Amino acid sequence: MEAPAVSISRDLLAAQSERLVGLDPLLPRVHALPPGDVVTAGLSDGRLVAGVLLRSENGPGMVPSLWSARQAHEMFPLVGDAGPEGVDALLRVWRQRLERLGPPNPDSSCVVTWPSRDATVTRVLLDHGLVPLSVLAVRLAPPPAAMTVPDGLLIRRATPADLDAVHGLAMAELRYSALVGGAMVRPDAGSLKRGMLRSRLLAGDPVWLAEREGVTVAMAECGWSDPDPDSWAVRLPPGRWAYVNCVSVLPGARGRGVGRQLMDAVHTRLATTGAAGTYLYYNPPNPLSSVFWPRQGYRPLWTVWEVRPADALR
Repeated sequence: MEAPAVSISRDLLAAQSERLVGLDPLLPRVHALPPGDVVTAGLSDGRLVAGVLLRSENGPGMVPSLWSARQAHEMFPLVGDAGPEGVDALLRVWRQRLERLGPPNPDSSCVVTWPSRDATVTRVLLDHGLVPLSVLAVRLAPPPAAMTVPDGLLIRRATPADLDAVHGLAMAELRYSALVGGAMVRPDAGSLKRGMLRSRLLAGDPVWLAEREGVTVAMAECGWSDPDPDSWAVRLPPGRWAYVNCVSVLPGARGRGVGRQLMDAVHTRLATTGAAGTYLYYNPPNPLSSVFWPRQGYRPLWTVWEVRPADALR
């Protein structure tokens, strides 16, 4: 027999999906619950809301440690149509639960992912000390009109022989992102990035380079995603999506249209595959990407809210 808390959670999930799709039709309907601990909170009118708590450890040698705290606590709110009141009640319960666990790892975080267009809940998350460190943004626009590539700029697919250049640009992007977002330059960051990029290049994944006079000045590391509509972690509508994992332009080449021309070419080529759209993550505090990606036609779908360390949750 299903536990009462789980049964309540399923009902809340169905009502919540209905409310959120009304706010943003691009949001997928979620039908499955995460495999975590269920907590509940009471509202002023006697209703209950629930949240599923997950904890992950991102130790040395793990790629997620490059963008996550070593110890990440995550909550999936299930508030039905209660909206901000429900999320506020759950965050209070979560805070109390964390206090009972004792002092957290200094390299820890609390994370909540929530639809970007739900402004009423945005206020609640801010009040509890969470920060919008990243957004999942989507682009459905047709490919841009053909534009003239700047003189001397060559755009081509990367090969395994380009590993050193791709790795150097990826590390430059990581170091910059660590200044303006949630990225972390761990002691093993260089080897983790290199191993991941080597595998992707050997697999023939879609990675493009921009070169000027034989020197690589920018790269776009991309890939493919096929969201499982039956997964609790689904974030995108059904279909095959292209994703942009990393775009990096050498500092000396910025401000000359290199990044724009590179992504115009990338979007055009990705569109020929029949992808439903393109998505990526960027950091709102980043003064470059927060301007560049909206100009490329991307708009936020989900916002990842985070506070570090975990006991800074209010």
